[in-house]
Amino acid sequence: PSNPTGMISSLEDLQMVADFAVAHDIFVISDEIYEKLIYDEGKKHISIASLGKEIYDRTIVINGVSKSYAMTGWRIGFAAAPLEVAKLMASLQSHMASNPNSIAQEATLAALEGPQDCVAEMCKEFKKRRDYIYEREEAIPMISALKPEGAFYLFVDVSGTYGKSYEGTEIHSAADFAAILIAEKYVAVVPCADFGMPDYIRLSYATDMEQIKKGMDRIEEMVKALA
Repeated sequence: PSNPTGMISSLEDLQMVADFAVAHDIFVISDEIYEKLIYDEGKKHISIASLGKEIYDRTIVINGVSKSYAMTGWRIGFAAAPLEVAKLMASLQSHMASNPNSIAQEATLAALEGPQDCVAEMCKEFKKRRDYIYEREEAIPMISALKPEGAFYLFVDVSGTYGKSYEGTEIHSAADFAAILIAEKYVAVVPCADFGMPDYIRLSYATDMEQIKKGMDRIEEMVKALA
């Protein structure tokens, strides 16, 4: 699953990338930190490194415990790469940042090697939130979204509000929409021009249902007040 859309790359798309990388002898950096947060039947995480030895030897996998294990504050990430690449990464990293503390390392070990029931429970809860926030968004006029398959983001197209105004302030971009939303309704969203999609905002549902309901109520109020 990807950020910001929550969509999952198909086997066909991954194979296309793998074939291109092998043909041109380039590396693929595969961020797989949302691999355990998948909601729908039949959908699954596939690592591009699993598609054959040639792409395996050209893949750098990035992962961590901040998403699947809700351990953001522990600041633990890790990578898997061909040995010669890993050694170069370690040489560079050692001059840029200190090592993670031993307590965080032990906590990560416990998360990875311990019972995984909590991950399944959290995934089930995220699915409830995903379904709720998507249904609420789809009921609001002038905006639309992709239904995410994983991660915990909703990618919302707000271009239908362009040319409308809220209490005299006109909307010309997703950034305008987000600025009005936080100033007038105290709801923070991410305008997605930096993701290459300037007509979209990103909502996160990595919070409790009460906050999601409150946020969606306020978004609906704002949109329905546009003139």
